[in-house]
Amino acid sequence: MRILHVIADLNAGGAEMALYKLLSYLDLRDFPAQVVSLTGDEPLGDEIRALGVPVIGLGMKAGVPDPRLVTRVREQILRFRPDLVQTWMYHADFVGGIAAKLSGNPVVVWNIRHTLVRSSDVKRSTLFVARANAVLSRRIPARIICCANAALESHVALGYAREKMIVISNGFDLESFRPDPAARSEVRAMLGVDDSVPLIGMCGRFDPQKDHHNFLAAAGVLHTRLPNAQFVLWGKGMDRENPLLSAWIAEQGLDHVVHLLGFRTDSSRLHAALDVATLSAAYGEAFPNVVGEAMACAVPCVVTDVGDGAHIVGETGRSVPPGNPEALAAAWAELLSLPAAERRALGNEARNRIEDLFSLEKMGAAYAGLYRDIIGDADSPRS
Repeated sequence: MRILHVIADLNAGGAEMALYKLLSYLDLRDFPAQVVSLTGDEPLGDEIRALGVPVIGLGMKAGVPDPRLVTRVREQILRFRPDLVQTWMYHADFVGGIAAKLSGNPVVVWNIRHTLVRSSDVKRSTLFVARANAVLSRRIPARIICCANAALESHVALGYAREKMIVISNGFDLESFRPDPAARSEVRAMLGVDDSVPLIGMCGRFDPQKDHHNFLAAAGVLHTRLPNAQFVLWGKGMDRENPLLSAWIAEQGLDHVVHLLGFRTDSSRLHAALDVATLSAAYGEAFPNVVGEAMACAVPCVVTDVGDGAHIVGETGRSVPPGNPEALAAAWAELLSLPAAERRALGNEARNRIEDLFSLEKMGAAYAGLYRDIIGDADSPRS
């Protein structure tokens, strides 16, 4: 069953990492694959090639419409001759879906990775494509995979064909993300933070969607109540060279208790060093990977109720309204006030929840089963 994956880019974001994890799970003898990126192939291209999957970057400039893309994707489809074209995110859904229909009608599966709540939360060009896809959803895809219940419902409201939509949650590698006492000690030594110091952290690029202003406002509130607590932030743009971020930290008087680590590739080690992990997002999240990764490391989480964050955490952490730093700080304080043994038990429950509901094996098996079902339906004789 040959599968061509079409994706907008191969940056290390949630959709791109979900694709990488899926390819690492599926048996490529059963599901020979190729990946086409509408833009470039960095930084994940080489990692995907190392799995034995060819990767082609088409060189589109991000944010610049290029009508030639449909033709170029169609050429790749005709060369690879897939049984199924799996597209990831709006632009790839649009371009890949049309290209597939123009190349002999291979089965198309779309993938939605975003929750649309307010039109003001996304670029106008992106919203235009999402609305165009809503119209095309009744004609092009055989199925539409959403990574979260919140993503499904928000797109049904936009006009997507509900009868074609299913939810397959993201999955997590429980070997890569696990409790790691050695990493906890090493990271804290790197930060100059004693093991007894409460450490709260969040992984996420600098973006309005992630609402680091809310995180830092909450940190300011907690600092007045618990002055020995410290905070660590990492992700693209999360460094001292970011003037707006530095200004927010200074406004809260937190220069000496906030650690900015920039873009990192060792999130599993960083999560393992935390006492509490956080998602402070304001909007747009569907299935936030960073929450599942922290939980797999047996770290209890406090999340804003955006996307499926509260569903992922369940009873193993706390959920608060977005944009409410007082509520976020109160939830941090509540978890930090627990005896260490109780907080560790809560973290273990968090890891067990990921293992029970959101393992990589469950995600991969769901995709494989769906692919087989769809191809079986497509091969069945029609009356």
